[in-house]
Amino acid sequence: MSSNQGSLLVVDDDRQLAESMADYLRSLGHRTETSFTARDAMARMKEFRFDIVICDVNLPDEDGFAVLEWATKAVPDTEIILLTGYGTIESAVDAIRLGAFDYLTKPVIDEELNFSIQRALGKREIVAENRQLKKQLNERFGLSNIVGHDYRMLKMYDIIESVADTRTTVLVLGESGTGKTLTARAIHQLSNRRDKPFVEVACGALPDTLLESELFGHVAGAFTGASHDRAGKFLQANGGTLFLDEIATASPSLQVKLLRVLQDREFEPVGGNKTHKVDVRLILATNVDLEEAVAKGEFRQDLYYRINVVTLMQPSLRERISDIPLLAEHYLKEFIAQTGKKVSGFSEQALQTMSRYRWPGNVRELVNVVERAVVLCKGSVIGINDLPDCMRREELALPGQATVVSLGSSLKTALASPEKQLIVDALESHGWNRQLTAEALGINRTTLYKKMKKYGISFERHLMMS
Repeated sequence: MSSNQGSLLVVDDDRQLAESMADYLRSLGHRTETSFTARDAMARMKEFRFDIVICDVNLPDEDGFAVLEWATKAVPDTEIILLTGYGTIESAVDAIRLGAFDYLTKPVIDEELNFSIQRALGKREIVAENRQLKKQLNERFGLSNIVGHDYRMLKMYDIIESVADTRTTVLVLGESGTGKTLTARAIHQLSNRRDKPFVEVACGALPDTLLESELFGHVAGAFTGASHDRAGKFLQANGGTLFLDEIATASPSLQVKLLRVLQDREFEPVGGNKTHKVDVRLILATNVDLEEAVAKGEFRQDLYYRINVVTLMQPSLRERISDIPLLAEHYLKEFIAQTGKKVSGFSEQALQTMSRYRWPGNVRELVNVVERAVVLCKGSVIGINDLPDCMRREELALPGQATVVSLGSSLKTALASPEKQLIVDALESHGWNRQLTAEALGINRTTLYKKMKKYGISFERHLMMS
């Protein structure tokens, strides 16, 4: 066994034995202190977080079980090894049940003590690694990974936080590339199922016959090529979350099976008659208008009502233009870290071009654009020439970029229309919050109010016209 060093406390009222044990542990490279009473030991443990405490059961003031009970609450990260001169199986069972790492009988053999300490230190390493992995998962898939401060996104965050720690089925709607998978991941990561599997299935990527087997599994001989039993995604996700993307592509027969799983939490594998019970939280996503699909008879109405419990609308990128600089900077940092390129940011012209672009591929397209710009950029700042040709062409073709002034009209009149539209677009993007809109436009709130009055812009009038 590899030898790990740790900080140890030996607690025994026999001073000679305690010091002898401490000397042996110091010779193995451990930082070791001694204590001769329960109260002194607990005071030391408050002052310094020991990795392991080796504690005698019989102490003059309180026994080792009292130290153990106190430590499991006060210093839960410290492992306790209890020692006794007359151990029984019953007392050993009690010690482990109360949280002791090990229970050794005196006289303790040096190798036995060392083996127990090494196992305890190994356990601490595994616990620390698990914590680090959980932290990385939260950073990668948690709510903080969904970037945006547009009011639509803020509303979505509220719903995610409200629904995450429930068993409720969630339907995520939105165009391709808006980040529906990230949202599903965040819901799982915020839930009490976070330590269980998150399983994703792209329903549109598989033919219907294979999709049924993928979800529910199959038994050997169920169809040609099924040489052995195979567990499906529902069983793999048991206790956790199953994310079904592109759910609108599911066939009518598969929709019937999905309805049963949602209602009864049970199913049979393809070709089998054994019923499996599962505890799975379902998140579904689609870029199709399911209400319209129901009206056309393409999607079962009863399944639609079953999955449409909590609906999250993932806004397209063009609906939240104020988030574009934020997203661009976020992914810029990621790609700088990956590539090591010395890029400090975007030029103002590049950001303006990105903000005016329609983004048909949404956030997914923006990620690709930023990665491409980082790779191709030869300077320290990403400029308009580092952006794809389609974005530059659209910028040149934008109406109002070069306004033609007709005879009899002034420059002031010609500029009024695009300015009004710019203000309306900014207000819509910020949920008609005047303070945020003014900040985004680079003007103060009073100036914005005057311009809204000048152009007759109001939320009520906008609703009547839309």
